[in-house]
Parts: sequence; structure tokens; C-alpha cells
Amino acid sequence: MSTNQISPSLKTALLLAAIVIILAGIKTATPVIVPFILSIFIAIICNPALKALVAKGVPKGIAITLIISFVLLAGMSLANLVGKAVNDFSSQLPTYQHQLSAQFSGLSELLVTYNFPVELNQLTEYFDPGAAMNVVTMIVSGFGGVMANLFLILLTVIFMLAEAASLPKKLHFALDDPNMRMAQIDQFLSSVNQYLAIKTMVSIGTGVIISLALWAIGLDYWVLWGVLAFLLNYIPNIGSIIAALPAVLLAVVQLGLGWAGGVIALYMVVNIVMGNAVEPRYLGKGLGLSTLVIFLSLIFWGWLLGTVGMLLSVPLTMILKIGLESNASTRWLAFLLGSETNEKIPL
Repeated sequence: MSTNQISPSLKTALLLAAIVIILAGIKTATPVIVPFILSIFIAIICNPALKALVAKGVPKGIAITLIISFVLLAGMSLANLVGKAVNDFSSQLPTYQHQLSAQFSGLSELLVTYNFPVELNQLTEYFDPGAAMNVVTMIVSGFGGVMANLFLILLTVIFMLAEAASLPKKLHFALDDPNMRMAQIDQFLSSVNQYLAIKTMVSIGTGVIISLALWAIGLDYWVLWGVLAFLLNYIPNIGSIIAALPAVLLAVVQLGLGWAGGVIALYMVVNIVMGNAVEPRYLGKGLGLSTLVIFLSLIFWGWLLGTVGMLLSVPLTMILKIGLESNASTRWLAFLLGSETNEKIPL
């Protein structure tokens, strides 16, 4: 039976079966695929810095060495600070729980006077900082498991950076385009590079502002909350809520309800400014994803790739959207992934 004689329903069934097989293979090979995906993301993010150094006359080998050294030192320093903060928090947890009970005892009595009886243990259970810390521990441990392959990741990044300049030409020849007429390839690579680089810079800015502000008001473990804000800023809307939760609960315990309200306002202002003013200015208004797509991508990539997949769910979906937008036949799928006010992606 030739390909033209296959019915549309059979083609659809074969396509769905192929997708299931591919996803099952990716799921099985997650320990190998996740470090490779992280390598790709790190290489894409570092590529603009490599181009800038080479343009200033720095030899390519020295430029790659400087970039990898910076990434290694920054990663090890943050891992040390975050690990120490998590351990200190665990040791201080009984003290925080005692402070929480003392603060909520008066609130429980006040609610009883207004005929709204709530037991003290119920309040402390709802606002338990230890439960919120489990979210942080899950994220940190998920990244810790991947970073056990740090040497392999950095080695892969080095080779990727070394061959980054020749990648577009290789893609052209691999796709049978020896005359370099396929502008979509160049547009796709440029858009992915731009999105990841700018998104990373915005996320770093978000984490730094959150850390400095929490340090200024005297909240413990401000470095940890800044790192969490940086990581979860890759997930719009949902990520900022998850990042704020443990810091707000700790502020309730350590500083009181008034300061906790101030921490909530801080996270809201920073994420509104970064998400609605800074990012659209540099990325363009047409690069947004709908809230439903963000939520579904969080579930899908988290199931497929684990904790790292959850954190990279939006960048992975954005790369998929940019790829669909670069081809006229699949542009309608990119439009479906966009927000309600989504405009044409400027490629």
C-alpha cells in the first residue's frame, strides 16, 4: 500500500502512535536528556557574551574559558549559599513554629470574639513554613541531582560554544539548502537566542531586586528567596506566586503580619514591572503565551522531564512556538499557543 492510499484516519492514528513512542523514549532517557537540554540552554545564554568578547579581539578559546569559569564559579557559589540556607532553615524550624504559635494565639482569640472559632493548631497548619520549605527543597534537590553531571554539562557547553558559529551553515546543508535561501532557520536561531538571553537577564534582575529588598527589611535567608525568584521567573504568573509563598510565610513568623503584607506587595510590584514593562519592551508583545498554555506546559514538561522540566517549561514551549511561527504552514499553531492579545511574532 502506497502512502497516498493510506486513509486520513489511519495517518492520524500512526502519528499519535509515533508521538506516544517518542514521548515514552524521552521519559525513559530523562537522566541523559535533561543534562543535554541544560547544556543547550546554557550555551544559548552564553553565546551573546562569547560574540561580544570575540568582537573585542579576545581569542575564541580564551573567551570560552572566561565564560565557563564565570559560570562555574557563579554556580558553585550559589549552590553553596542555597545549601547552607536550606540546612540552617531546617535547624531553625522548631523556633519558627514556636514563634508562629505565639503570633497566632492572639489572632485565634480575636476570631472567637467575632463568632468565627478557629483553633490555633489549624492556623499554624495552614501557615506552616516547613510545608512551604518543602517546595524549595524539591526544586533545589531536583537541580542538585542534575548538577551531579556538572562536568559533563560544562564540557558539552564548551563544545557547543566552539561550534556555535558554524551551526546555521550546518543546518542549511543538512536541510538541503546549499544556497542559503532558508531565512527561517536564521530567524528561528536568532529569536531563540534573543528570547533566552533577555529572559535570563530579566530573571537575574528579578532575583537581585528581591534579594536586596528582603535583605533591607531584615528577612532571613534573603539569598535563597532571590535564587528562587530567579529560577521561577521563567514561569510567568504561576512562578511568582510559588516563589513568594515561602518568603511571605517566613515574614509572618519572623517579622509579623504587617511586614508580610509588605513582602507580598514587593513581589507583586517587581513581577508586574518586570513582566509588563521590561520584558515586553525587549522581547516584543507578540511573544506571550496564554495562561492556559503556561499551566498545561508546566504539567506536561514537569511530567516528562521532572523538576528541571517544570522550571524550563515556558522556555521550551516558547522555543516550540518560535519554531512553529517560523514556518507559514504551522503559524496557526503558534497563534493558538499565544495569549488573547497575541500579535504576530516579530521574527
